[in-house]
Amino acid sequence: MEKYLLNAPQQSEGNVVDSLLAEMVLEKALYNFRKEKIEKQIDETLIAGDKEEFLRLTEELKKLS
Repeated sequence: MEKYLLNAPQQSEGNVVDSLLAEMVLEKALYNFRKEKIEKQIDETLIAGDKEEFLRLTEELKKLS
């Protein structure tokens, strides 16, 4: 017999799977956004000739991957 707590949200297996899938999609989108942002900043540092910032950003990109 299942126990139900007062005011506790109940989720079916389908809702749990949907929630996990949504979380995965959001995390992938956030990862892609961060990666693209860093890559754009790297391009800008190459144009500006800022070696220090380039090295910092490439390390950040490595950590992200």
